[in-house]
Amino acid sequence: MSAPYEIRTVEHLGGYRLRLTFADGLVFDLDLEDKLNGEVGPVFEPLRDPEFFAHVSVDPEIGTVVWPNGADLAPDALYEQAARVA
Repeated sequence: MSAPYEIRTVEHLGGYRLRLTFADGLVFDLDLEDKLNGEVGPVFEPLRDPEFFAHVSVDPEIGTVVWPNGADLAPDALYEQAARVA
């Protein structure tokens, strides 16, 4: 059984926007432009390149979005944010 906050699908919507679908069916559009314009650590630096950002995928083992360089986002924090908006 999976946790409701596990991400099942991700769709790149252009720019720094993603559409996330969680295990419980909740759908959330996430815009990371402001976050990526601020202070980011070295693992997130490559995500500032829109072409690299578009290579987002879901890692089914950890249930979250990932990029080829190993950057990922905490699915439980994303779910909390999505639930507040819903």
